[in-house]
Amino acid sequence: MFFATRTKLKKFLLKGIAISTWAICFTALSKPITVDISYVQLLQKHSPTLSNIFPIPENTGYSGAKLAINDSNTTGKFLQQHFEITHFVTKKSTELLAYIEGEYDLGRRIFILDVPLIHLIPIDQWAKDKPVLLFNVGEPADEIRSTQCLASVFHTIPSDAMKSDALAQWLLYRRMSNVLLVRGSQVEDIQLAKSFKRSAKRFGIKVVDEKVWDFNTDMRRTAQQEIPLFTQTIKDYDAVYVADKEKDFSEFIPFNTYLPRPVIGSAGLEALAWHAVIEQWGAAQLQGRFMTLANRKMNETDFAGYLAVRSVAQSVHELNTNVSAHILDYITSDAFELAAYKGRKLSFRAWNKQLRMPLALVHPHALVSQSPQPGMLHPITELDTLGFDIQESQCK
Repeated sequence: MFFATRTKLKKFLLKGIAISTWAICFTALSKPITVDISYVQLLQKHSPTLSNIFPIPENTGYSGAKLAINDSNTTGKFLQQHFEITHFVTKKSTELLAYIEGEYDLGRRIFILDVPLIHLIPIDQWAKDKPVLLFNVGEPADEIRSTQCLASVFHTIPSDAMKSDALAQWLLYRRMSNVLLVRGSQVEDIQLAKSFKRSAKRFGIKVVDEKVWDFNTDMRRTAQQEIPLFTQTIKDYDAVYVADKEKDFSEFIPFNTYLPRPVIGSAGLEALAWHAVIEQWGAAQLQGRFMTLANRKMNETDFAGYLAVRSVAQSVHELNTNVSAHILDYITSDAFELAAYKGRKLSFRAWNKQLRMPLALVHPHALVSQSPQPGMLHPITELDTLGFDIQESQCK
């Protein structure tokens, strides 16, 4: 018995020495690698809203990318890999493509884009046949995952369809089959409502009525009187879905509806890629590191920036190269897997380059659930029950 124990100990020590020797030799033989990443951000004007309690930090998105640079360099120093990031911020949309072209001429090949749809399209067209990696971290529009396909852009921010599917699955799981839809009049609100109606049809949820918010008065004093009348319907409903991109009025809806029902969508229960209440799978440590770096809580745009950098870093760690074409091939392959504090490995959909991921269903102070919901089946991965599956997308 003692002899067997000594033999196992000896083998364990020899194995450890062999691994250490390999690591030392690998580090010695490897040439230092530097990976340059450009974060490009367009500061957008937001319309004045009735609810002014949700300020968007100007460093939203970039702070997450910066944290990912720090985390990647922690691992990279053992592999002689160093990651750097530059941050370009502008209020002038005409400067975006000129800046990217200038950076490309200087040898940069990886760009993280926090810009709206109207500017993503020409940047994608510019990138055609160029060895560049582009990551969209701010635009959730469904059309660039379904019909107006972007050949060169990876999406680390979830689409509107993914969020709507996550909420519709929860409604189905909780047997709330009838929904009142309330939307704003802005284009973004109409798109959110369209996305939810698609999800409702997909999962057998019935929209019993659709109402358009057209109040232009301050609801802070009259919500208790006005909203019950506004949400009164002929047919009963189990929940209220609110489509209000700018949160102009949505926060006044909960607890004021004609029928006492849960509110989901832009207020109440929201589907998000990230929220401060997420603590499982090592997320609490990530939240702590982000708070130390940015002195605020991490939001889902920050998380999208984090995922973009980590996707690159994970590929560089695995391949030991900074050649963008090699990184691109690896990210789009079946071998790519990204650990991202979600309880499972993430990967990109081959047809529309959307990062598939679970979504958290949260209210402001707690995690309620996570979608895909239990019982959701798919022939490949249940993560593809969120958003556009291959047969639903024109992107290939």
